[in-house]
Amino acid sequence: MFRMKISDTKTFKSVLNAISTIVDEATFNIGPDGIRLRAMDPSRVAMVDFEMRKTSFDEYEAGEETKVCVNLSELLKLLKRAGKDDTIEISLDEETGNFLVRIKGRYVRTFNIPVLEASEEEVPEPKISFNAKVTLTTDDLHETLEDAALVSDNVRIETDGENLIMNAKGDVAGAKIEVRKGSDALISIEAKEPSRATFSLNYLTEIVKAASDTSDIVTLEFSTDMPIRLDFRQRYDGKLVYLLAPRIEVE
Repeated sequence: MFRMKISDTKTFKSVLNAISTIVDEATFNIGPDGIRLRAMDPSRVAMVDFEMRKTSFDEYEAGEETKVCVNLSELLKLLKRAGKDDTIEISLDEETGNFLVRIKGRYVRTFNIPVLEASEEEVPEPKISFNAKVTLTTDDLHETLEDAALVSDNVRIETDGENLIMNAKGDVAGAKIEVRKGSDALISIEAKEPSRATFSLNYLTEIVKAASDTSDIVTLEFSTDMPIRLDFRQRYDGKLVYLLAPRIEVE
């Protein structure tokens, strides 16, 4: 048994869209306490860790924990039909095993979408210690990455505990972006030791752009040549966290 109702359609659509930057077929763990997902992209470069607790919904009912896999692009295609004043109801049809998606507003639309075979793979929570921690506005992070993407496909992120610096170098041009301590963009910064690592802008810009619709503040954690953790503070009761593997620079 599973049934949920949510009136904050914008946030719900946005968070599913953010997850879809990493996976298209998403296997959700649906249980009495809410919905969870931890998955890696097909190339195993990025991971998303999502949770939306039952208190985030207007109504929520679920029996024993079960796995449900759905094609996110197909689901989002339906959810995009919901306006800001509509409510979304999703339930599991026990007869067909399909998702029933009901959009209620000035009139009622009911769609059904097949449930796919759920992945048996359990992605463990990574145990990584980070030396640097930087919290800034999501919009400002997105803008800095867009600047870096003008000249390169990769960006080196570094900090000495005082400033956040992004360096991008392409075949023709380069860019250096500094977010300095005390600026409105930088909320907090700390580092046990100077840290730097290089990441793919294709992944980073897509993740941050999508997550910016659900979050105003993001915390970056990283160490030299190690993965980066992006924790987007959510407006609902839950979490949206990404982990992205570094690119190894060849000097």
